[in-house]
Amino acid sequence: MSALLLEGIELRAGSFRVEKVDLAVEPGEYFMLMGHTGAGKSLLMKAVCGLQPPEAGRVAIAGRDVTGLEPRERGLGYVPQNSGLFPNLDVRANIGFALDLLGVGNAEAAGRTEALAEELGIATLLDRSVGNLSGGEQQKVALARALSRRPKLLLLDEPVSALDELAREEICELLGRVHREHGLTTLHICHSRGEAATLGSRVGMMNGGRLIATGPWSELEHRLGGMLVREERS
Repeated sequence: MSALLLEGIELRAGSFRVEKVDLAVEPGEYFMLMGHTGAGKSLLMKAVCGLQPPEAGRVAIAGRDVTGLEPRERGLGYVPQNSGLFPNLDVRANIGFALDLLGVGNAEAAGRTEALAEELGIATLLDRSVGNLSGGEQQKVALARALSRRPKLLLLDEPVSALDELAREEICELLGRVHREHGLTTLHICHSRGEAATLGSRVGMMNGGRLIATGPWSELEHRLGGMLVREERS
């Protein structure tokens, strides 16, 4: 049974279309989704999240058809490019936000929050305002919040593209360690050859709203050559 199954997904955003995407991501896989800006990557992830209902096709997570479910009902963890933290809450409250929504008891929520903060190296930041954090620290908090609900699937939408080089390397190393230790199925959108080669179990390439190829990074790099996006550096 696939951890994530997309069957015949069709999406529209204005005049742009994502056309009949079929994709199976297996349990424990770290799947990288690549493509030029405007290729349809983020639109496809919105369909997985439940933020963009497909015009056709179905989305299944761990064998359950979630196509018609709200985002909160899908059992997902999500880290956006800009962290998506609540500026009026401190780090502790941001990490525990999803647990409050799920009705997790105070003692268990506090335990999960502190354990994740320790694991991700942000225990000393728990009582800090998120507005006083660096970009890398904010992404660590966003990752802790995503993991706090013990998701079936982790979604990462260009989580390091807005960071400087040192922070980018640190967060990528952290993502790799979290994946190894948790064995959590991950779908990661990126533009970077380095991220794909370092983190991805398998890579999918989108172009013009179509998923044109999937496979190991070494195979796609050889097959697609110049179509592959170049690593973006700020």
